[in-house]
Amino acid sequence: MELDANSILIVDDEENIRHMLSMVLGRAGFNCDTAADGLEGLTKLRERSFEIVLCDINMPRMTGMELLVQLEKEAIESTVIMITAFGSVDTAIEAMKLGAYDYVQKPFKPDEVLLTIRKARERERLRRQNRYLRSQLRQEYDFSQIISYDPQMQKLFEVVRKVARFKSTVLIGGESGTGKELFARSIHFNSDRSEGPFVTLNCGAIPENLIESELFGHEKGAFTDAVRMRRGLFEEANGGTLLLDEIGELPIQMQVKLLRVLQEEEVRRVGSDRSFKVDVRIIAASAQNLSELVKEGRFREDLYYRLNVVQIDVPPLRDRASDIPLLVKHFIGKFNERLGLEISGVDSEAMRHIEAYHWPGNVRELENTIERAMVLCDGIEIGVNDLPAKITERAQNIGVRLGDDNLSIKKHTYNIENQLIRKALEKTNGNRTAAARLLEISHRALLYKIKEYQIEM
Repeated sequence: MELDANSILIVDDEENIRHMLSMVLGRAGFNCDTAADGLEGLTKLRERSFEIVLCDINMPRMTGMELLVQLEKEAIESTVIMITAFGSVDTAIEAMKLGAYDYVQKPFKPDEVLLTIRKARERERLRRQNRYLRSQLRQEYDFSQIISYDPQMQKLFEVVRKVARFKSTVLIGGESGTGKELFARSIHFNSDRSEGPFVTLNCGAIPENLIESELFGHEKGAFTDAVRMRRGLFEEANGGTLLLDEIGELPIQMQVKLLRVLQEEEVRRVGSDRSFKVDVRIIAASAQNLSELVKEGRFREDLYYRLNVVQIDVPPLRDRASDIPLLVKHFIGKFNERLGLEISGVDSEAMRHIEAYHWPGNVRELENTIERAMVLCDGIEIGVNDLPAKITERAQNIGVRLGDDNLSIKKHTYNIENQLIRKALEKTNGNRTAAARLLEISHRALLYKIKEYQIEM
């Protein structure tokens, strides 16, 4: 039943109250109807959807409390404001526990009633807006919004659909820019926790001495700068989901405390001697290989297995290159709407360069590239000149030009090593440990060569 805006039903067994309220509210622009008791009011509410119900508590045949219970049973969504006589405030408060918005006490002034109604309408407007925004978020993070025809990605979507329904901890792996946070948000907004908060923390972005307070909160006076009590992210995420991004960067001592929270589902603020329960679904994400970090002693094995209940590895864009044209089309549509442009697409030569590029920054780099190209584009189609030079360079693979007068092994070895190191660092997003593994040299040897070749990180 569609809500009748500006409509108010006055339910009261006193005729003079019904008449007075109808006059006052009518002059204020409301469309009023009346009922002499709860039973008559219920009949009218079944026939028509009123925005506000002003309802007396003590009435014959059906009391205001009984009407309130019946409205809840029948899912009638009108906002209810109770009318109570002096000395019946406790009953009015009980009515608010049952779903009433507020109450006004007899004898009341017209301005008091109007103010209460305005506040109720504003609250309902905010609730509707919140519901709309949440529905938009669900639509934005629906699995269908993760663009891919790739078979391995389709298998991944199926896993995510299944795991979204449960509270099980999820570990999302993948290179930077592959869309790990998008997967995490999709899990949240397709779960029964979607009405709860989605909170994120980049574990590598918080100084080591502050991360415990950030996660668990602190009491006033817990340390020098703790001038007031502060809730941690676990409290903020209560009833929802907490994404711990770049979990591999979490200090070892904090890993111990995180493990305890995951096992006991209890949090203790810094400076407090009391723990309290939290209901939080944990999703962890990492661009690093956590199993390798475990072997290196940089990540606790027990925490790794506690996090790795369900593992999702998002493939890099270069491993699903067939998705590139699809993603390009998606981003053009997105930025046309956002930037007010009318770019029709990408010409064949520019697309050839885009598909040939290795995309070390993955989907995020592709998205940024398309936005840049659209901003610089003078026509209706993105061309080669609109793309960054690194994409349009002919030689995407490492190579060395040999001339008749350039046969120095030492010089070519230097050039090849320099290029290989730069490529490895680019591919691993600057992670020297991972780059050393790709290059099949020791971490120490890589550090030496970075210094020798003056490679800036």
